[in-house]
Amino acid sequence: MIKKIILIIVIFGLLLPSFSFAQPQSFQTPETLEGAKEMGEKALGTTQEKLPGILEKIWKEDVLPIWEKMYNWFLINIWPKIESWFKEEVEKRKPIIEEEFKKEKEEVKEELPEVTKSLWEKLKELTR
Repeated sequence: MIKKIILIIVIFGLLLPSFSFAQPQSFQTPETLEGAKEMGEKALGTTQEKLPGILEKIWKEDVLPIWEKMYNWFLINIWPKIESWFKEEVEKRKPIIEEEFKKEKEEVKEELPEVTKSLWEKLKELTR
């Protein structure tokens, strides 16, 4: 039984490559330098026409769906943990922030008259 399987594999291994030789050759090598130049220009033109469409198709059908799946997974699995951590930190620091804000507000109220005076004096100096 094993000999038959090996024999079949060998026969297919020898026959299958020969079928490719029976196909007509669509690519012919150019005979002159001008022929090579024309073939290169033709290939470049075809590439310039079709490449943007091919890249767009790959982007829309392969790349974008993968990124969307990763984004949705992140929103479902990771983002709630991050959001809860931020909420905890904000609640912890809220009293401290409010106190600092009051101090800054008072400092600005004290400094504001001095700043406006100095601005007014500078303006007077400019007009003289």
